[in-house]
Parts: sequence; C-alpha cells; structure tokens
Amino acid sequence: MTERKLIVSRRKLLRVGALGAGGLMLSGCDSLNRSEGFRSLLEGAEDLHKGFQRLGGEGALAREFAPSDMSPVFRANGNREIADSAYRQMLAGGFADWALKVDGLVEKPLVLPLAALQSLPQRQQITRHDCVEGWSAIGKWQGPQLSRILDMAGLKPQARYIVFHCADRFGSTPYYESIDLIDAFHPQTILAWRMNDALLPERHGAPIRLRVERQLGYKHAKFVMRIEARDSLAGLHGGKGGYWEDSGDYAWHAGI
Repeated sequence: MTERKLIVSRRKLLRVGALGAGGLMLSGCDSLNRSEGFRSLLEGAEDLHKGFQRLGGEGALAREFAPSDMSPVFRANGNREIADSAYRQMLAGGFADWALKVDGLVEKPLVLPLAALQSLPQRQQITRHDCVEGWSAIGKWQGPQLSRILDMAGLKPQARYIVFHCADRFGSTPYYESIDLIDAFHPQTILAWRMNDALLPERHGAPIRLRVERQLGYKHAKFVMRIEARDSLAGLHGGKGGYWEDSGDYAWHAGI
C-alpha cells in the first residue's frame, strides 16, 4: 500500500469511527445516536484507529521532506484572522506584549514571552499537513519542542492531557484542542513561531501554533494563548477535548 493510500485509508477509518456520529445526527438517525451500543461501536472504532496509528511505536516519526518538496502555496486551515481588539493590538506590535501561559497540573506555572520561546533550543522540520477535508501541503516549521516547555513547568503525576486554549472563536464558542502525553512528548511536536523561514503569519496562527505531525490538521491548534495540563477532559467545554470533537464532527484522535 502506498503512503498516500495509507493516509486516505486512515482518514476513512477516522470518518467512519467518529464523523459517522455527526453525519447520522444530520441525517436524522436519532434512535441510533441514543443507543449506547451504537455509540460504543463508534468509540471502539476510534480506539482501533489510535492503536493502528501507534503500532509503529510511540516515537515513530512522521515523514520529513527536502526543501525542494515544499508546496509553492500552503492553504490556511481553520480561521484566518482574529477580530478581537486585544489580539489585533498585539499583532500590530509584533506580539512584543504577548506571553504564553502554561498552567493547570504543573509544579511551576509559566508565563513565556515570544522572545523566550524563540531563545529556547529550536527544532526545524519540513512536513506534510494533511487536512481532514482532503487537501495536503508541505511546509517548513520551526519552534521549541513542547516537551521542553512541559519539562520546564514540571507536570504533576496526575496530568494526562495537554489542552491548548486559542484566541480564535466560532461565534461565542472559543476554539481549543487537546492531546495526550504520548503526542505531547513526541520529538516532532513543537510550538511553531516560524513558517517557511518567516515569522508565522496571522492566517496560519500567529504568534504560535501547535504542530503535532502525526495527526490531521484540525489538531494543530492555531493562535495558542494558554497551555493547560489536566487529568481529564470532562467538564471542559463539551467534554470531548476539542471544538470539533464537542460538535460531533471529528474524532478526538486524528492520527495519520
């Protein structure tokens, strides 16, 4: 099986295991959606997909490419701009007054200005962004590894999930995403502030965005303002770990 076919087959499994719930709701199959057995089947499919993606080992790397492979045009996924006046003021000032907050189940909460993130050891990687909508693009990303920042903060033993609180919204609902510690400590999971050898532009999530290279694009949270360590996703917004997950559209695990 070719690499492209493998990506498509995994995306299909994701959609069968999780998007199917949203699709059935839209088509009016409410009796199925109220069935505990049916929902257990969908949840089981997501677990199967996650296990399949991690068969290669927790540290298996996403493919990295040569500069000559980079896409001439890299589409922006999700929201392209932020209307919030505080964000626009920070953007106009080059994010000199911006700082990333790291809190929750940590020993040492952090407040890290952009310059502090830029001064940490950096990782560069040229990877492919695979969108759940079916398009892909290859780009170059640079930023500190998330694991380094979490080590600086010191996770408490009960921490199980890392949540990314973002500046963008859909109506009155804030955007957020989450990953588990396996993906959080993966060497290719970084907080990117550079894209294609330039500062990350607004449409791609300035000042920083998550790059979690073994998952589909909607997991790569943009406009990250705060990182929170939690023991559970219950009680956080819709309780499913992300904006799209809460809406029933996409699965929480989106490995490729």
